[in-house]
Amino acid sequence: MTETAPRPTLEAVAERAGVSRATVSRVVNGAQGVREALAERVRRAVEELGYVPNQAARSLVTRRHDAVAVVAAEPETRVFADPYFAQQLRGISKELTAHDNQLVLLLTEGREDHARVGRYLAGGHVDGALVFSLHPDDPLPGLVRGAGVPTVFGGRPGWDDGRDDVVYVDSDNRGGARDAVRHLAGLGRTRVAHITGPLDQTSAADRLAGFRDVRGDAGRGLIARGDFTSGGGERAMRELLDRCPDLDAVFAANDLTAAGALRVLRERGRRVPDDVAVVGFDDMLPVAEQTDPPLTTVRQDIEGMGRLMARLLLRGLDHGTAAGEPAPTGPDTASGVVLPTTLVRRATA
Repeated sequence: MTETAPRPTLEAVAERAGVSRATVSRVVNGAQGVREALAERVRRAVEELGYVPNQAARSLVTRRHDAVAVVAAEPETRVFADPYFAQQLRGISKELTAHDNQLVLLLTEGREDHARVGRYLAGGHVDGALVFSLHPDDPLPGLVRGAGVPTVFGGRPGWDDGRDDVVYVDSDNRGGARDAVRHLAGLGRTRVAHITGPLDQTSAADRLAGFRDVRGDAGRGLIARGDFTSGGGERAMRELLDRCPDLDAVFAANDLTAAGALRVLRERGRRVPDDVAVVGFDDMLPVAEQTDPPLTTVRQDIEGMGRLMARLLLRGLDHGTAAGEPAPTGPDTASGVVLPTTLVRRATA
């Protein structure tokens, strides 16, 4: 059995730096009031000795755990298979790492998972939570509030509990959908269909609303329900072709849905974009650039949304508030940030 050397102590750092233990503690915990010359001696001693602060003891002083829970209201099979979540988690992780915070990933698949997550958040293990992929009947918002944990939500909230202090980050889903459908109309397409996402999520509902803003009554009978998966896109595309064989364009609620729709169009002998033009939503490069042909889509900054969620939460924690300080950027957002979208033109439209 290999013996390990004892960990350097606070006292050892104080002796090496020639200062008091209290001075070392203040420097290590980021407190103010230590002259820069002394603080530099302490930092040099910490580096020379390889001192690592005891997190439990540090938390008693700072009342911070330097850990943030990321709660996804989806089963793990979807979170780890969908590149959307990978991009969002990458953005969150980059921002937290830049501020020396740890990411704790919590997934919910059933009621027992909700209870487990609620207990964990209430147990004081993390400083705050980032919650996304919520559904209207999801108990997570109430559990988070009950735990008293500062929170930023990913996506426009779909519930109304009378409170106006909800902080969230979202994309302009409705405006992006309008851009997509107007682009198709500008190409001379007159039978434009829409494959939705799961309509119990606000992003999918907003994209459907954007489609209807442009198509109005002309879109009746040209809407099929999807679920943000490629399999859902295949099923919806078959339904649309059976119902409306003369359709000449499809706006899919996300890129995975569009990829599924493209496979069915190829199976049915429809040429893209000659016979049917297709536009997706997200601009997830592992999907959009590898479809055949490459996918025209609406770009949202998924990784940037993740970074912004983390930034707002950390800013709120630093200011001692339960929320960050986002500046409203849209008519429907009193306490959220809505980021713009951009149409990216490739070969499908």
